[in-house]
Amino acid sequence: MRLVFMGTPEFSVPVLDALVAAGHEIAAVYCQPPRPAGRGKKLRPTPVHARAEALGLEVRHPETLKTAESQADFAALNADAAVVVAYGLLLPQAILDAPTHGCLNIHASLLPRWRGAAPIHRAIMAGDAETGVCIMQMEAGLDTGPVLLRVATPIEAEETTAVLHDRLSDIGAEAIVDALARLPELTAEPQPDEGVTYAHKIDKAEARIDWREPAADIDRKIRGLSPFPGAFIEIDGQRIKLLASRYVDQTGTPGQLLDDALTVACGTGAVQLTRLQRAGKSAQTAEEFLRGVPLTQGMSLI
Repeated sequence: MRLVFMGTPEFSVPVLDALVAAGHEIAAVYCQPPRPAGRGKKLRPTPVHARAEALGLEVRHPETLKTAESQADFAALNADAAVVVAYGLLLPQAILDAPTHGCLNIHASLLPRWRGAAPIHRAIMAGDAETGVCIMQMEAGLDTGPVLLRVATPIEAEETTAVLHDRLSDIGAEAIVDALARLPELTAEPQPDEGVTYAHKIDKAEARIDWREPAADIDRKIRGLSPFPGAFIEIDGQRIKLLASRYVDQTGTPGQLLDDALTVACGTGAVQLTRLQRAGKSAQTAEEFLRGVPLTQGMSLI
């Protein structure tokens, strides 16, 4: 098929690769414009931009798709379909209607659960047993369109957003190739009205750990916010990101270290911290962290 690809972050790159490998013609790649990054604040292309250029594909990064000119440029591509995954701009109706088969979105949740900006984070933080990918026919509403294909996967006990993100990216790549191959036979099923939840954008204020909360909630928050923005605590005024953990069936005073392996008592239960990061440093295992920050059994992290 002749496709327009619309995506921006690293999550979208495996999908672009899969479409090219499947033999589809990519008429153009749309992504967010380069942004200032690094110490020199030089303009840095997005991951999709860089990958598309490496593949020799035409790259477009308009600031908006609301102008008549941008919509005419899009329509002139005469695409059979547009594949959209984490693009970052709202698509006006004129864009949605331009391709012959419309715009197909790869959404990282089992819709209608977790519509919105942060479905992977929210699924882990809520303690969902499973999540997945939906191939959705896009319409004007926020992730409200009918679903063509859905693929479910369990969320593992110690899985972080970073790990689940990569798994769902690969699942989405396989799913869209499958959906495009079977497009004539797939039925777009409207989403049910029941079970709608919204994955609101992560607020950094959510990231501070309160050891008085239940261990299960704290463990899910640590894993759900890893790697970004990263759940955190402060030790001697220094912010420490908590990037991985596991639930432990122990008890103690909230915030108290129960052993010399970073097992911390919570309101109920405990969590063992397995990966941490000091400000300005690389992520470390618990053992590596303790060499630089000596914490011992009985100490309080509050």
